[in-house]
Amino acid sequence: MSVSPSLPAAPDPRRWWALTVIALTQLVVVLDATIVNVALPQAQLELELSDTERQWVITAYVLAFGALLLLGGRIADYWGRKRSYMVGMLGFGLASVWGGLAQSGTELIVARGLQGVFAALLAPAALALLTVTFPAGRERGTAFAVFGTVAGTGAAVGLALGGVLTEFADWRWCLLVNIVFAVVGLIGALLFVSESRVEGDNRYDVWGTLAVTLGLAALVYGFTLAESGWTEPDTIGFLAGGLVLLAAFVWIEARVAQPLLPLRVVRDRARAGAFLIQATIGAVYIGMTLYLMFHLQIVLGLSPLMAGLASLAMTFATMITAPVAARLLPVQGPRVLMTGGPLIAAAGMLWLTFITAEGSYWTEVFGGLVVVGIGIAFVIIPVQNVALAGVGHADAGAASALVNSAMQIGGCVGLSVFTTIYLGAVERSAAAGGGRATALTEGYSAVFLATAVTLVVAAVIAATMLRGPRPVAPPQQLAEVPAHVG
Repeated sequence: MSVSPSLPAAPDPRRWWALTVIALTQLVVVLDATIVNVALPQAQLELELSDTERQWVITAYVLAFGALLLLGGRIADYWGRKRSYMVGMLGFGLASVWGGLAQSGTELIVARGLQGVFAALLAPAALALLTVTFPAGRERGTAFAVFGTVAGTGAAVGLALGGVLTEFADWRWCLLVNIVFAVVGLIGALLFVSESRVEGDNRYDVWGTLAVTLGLAALVYGFTLAESGWTEPDTIGFLAGGLVLLAAFVWIEARVAQPLLPLRVVRDRARAGAFLIQATIGAVYIGMTLYLMFHLQIVLGLSPLMAGLASLAMTFATMITAPVAARLLPVQGPRVLMTGGPLIAAAGMLWLTFITAEGSYWTEVFGGLVVVGIGIAFVIIPVQNVALAGVGHADAGAASALVNSAMQIGGCVGLSVFTTIYLGAVERSAAAGGGRATALTEGYSAVFLATAVTLVVAAVIAATMLRGPRPVAPPQQLAEVPAHVG
């Protein structure tokens, strides 16, 4: 397999417009993992969804997305990153229309799954395009800072936008709004993005694809079944089957000529640590934001609009802190930031564990969200740069896919585990004679405690796996996040 020639020395004059398009894509992908969270209470009533179906509206998206990302990355590498981007964006828009017009829970869940399928093609193509458009230098640091900030704030922006659309239009517009993003993305790609791909006799790793896709699906479904008990035969069977299939995937990748995931991508200790940290951040973001919305709307009685706006405290804290993190990175290095950031965020999550049924947003929620946002900023700036540092042109799509896949699968598994914790806490509170609001609040508090523990795990991973010199983000490659990023 031969690799296409290096990019010309003269930078593409359209590269900053291309960055805008690519950042928009990342916003859409991350935003759609949370935008329906605000709308779920209304959607559940209108479509008569069960609590299990309600969770699958989210799980269907992140499961399809995470399970197919590695294949999407290889398709982008071989078929063409710009082409893959455009097909992914078009399909994502059409699936969003179907979801917005859904008349039943089944339709909505299937549409969300299709969104995830096309996002799995779209996201790695976008990140790979970023990697080859900004291959080195100070501009690469700026590009990754912008991209990382968008990734870090996208979840909260989704909550705010979902609140606005649900309040003033209808919950369906949380899906239909993607039509606008799709049109802008397609036009932007046509005008500003250059094609790139790996040339040569490229073959797809069919058996590896089947093993990793079925393995991840079985693992996530097993965690979902754990709501009924960790010792149930179905739960154990799916979890064990998922682990066996993932082990088979590793065995296959070590033996095929053109693997779906070249193991050289994950053999680097620091890069593997970055992927694990990305998974923990995904678990925290997707799990925490869902139960935060439930607390704000169901217990505190905020409208969808006010609940969405209330979540912006975390977003603004991340935006304000991101330039500071970008300045500190070349001085302190990624290990310090990626160890301290999760610990700061964990302190914010511990703050949120003290919520009460009679409390208020300003005294019990606001401060915690600000602290979480500050901590997250110190992670999102370096994590993707560490994960992609030193990756060759031929592996850009696969590595980019793994970055996204780690976050989505982490979020999917995290949501399943957090839901199990939530249900257990609610049942214990109800059995003790607590009222409905008190039981729900104790369930949300238990989830926030679990996310704090998850963040401490991320800090331990960073402290132990990011040792030694790294060829990532030397001083000349870093730049402050532009003030207009959001």
